[in-house]
Amino acid sequence: MPKELLQEYFELCPEGRCPIDRLTESEKRSVSNGGVYLVGICQKAGTKNGNGRVYRKETLQREVENYQQAIKERRSLGELDHPDDSVINLKNASHLATKMWWNEDSVMAKFEVLDTPSGKILKDLVKAGVKLGISSRGLGSVKQEKGDTIVEDDFQLICFDMVSEPSTPGAYLKNQPDVHIDPEVNLYLKESKKGKVASLIDSILRD
Repeated sequence: MPKELLQEYFELCPEGRCPIDRLTESEKRSVSNGGVYLVGICQKAGTKNGNGRVYRKETLQREVENYQQAIKERRSLGELDHPDDSVINLKNASHLATKMWWNEDSVMAKFEVLDTPSGKILKDLVKAGVKLGISSRGLGSVKQEKGDTIVEDDFQLICFDMVSEPSTPGAYLKNQPDVHIDPEVNLYLKESKKGKVASLIDSILRD
């Protein structure tokens, strides 16, 4: 079965900022000089997501483990808004994943906002209070099983992009009460490929 581009959408913690107790000493120094770090759920295992797909935990465990090497080598880049491509465009890189861990069935991640053109736009959006989300990007095939769309074991995680929240009411799932970073982390569905982030970027670039 041919692989397809799979994109899933999750919301960052409220206000987007990484809690101070999740920062290393060097990151705290960076923040004191204007640096920005973001944190939130970036994938979830064994639960039907807003796109109607289910990821097996063993599949995500393998991909999270593989992604640790990219984090270690500082290759864990992501883009602002969602390209319809499986290749990371370096000129559009806005952030870098610096840590990834499990909280029960949720994959959590921390991101450093880069001092790049797209990173500066992302930083401005965060400082302006724009509610942003994390969108995983990967390649894989799917199959139907007992009424569910199951992501197959050939899934390959590519990166995590920053996207806008959807305007569709009711697109949020239940809060995750066991997430210790913040109780208001939500899973959401983005209906359109070109969301509010793209419009905000266009507005910023016109100013």
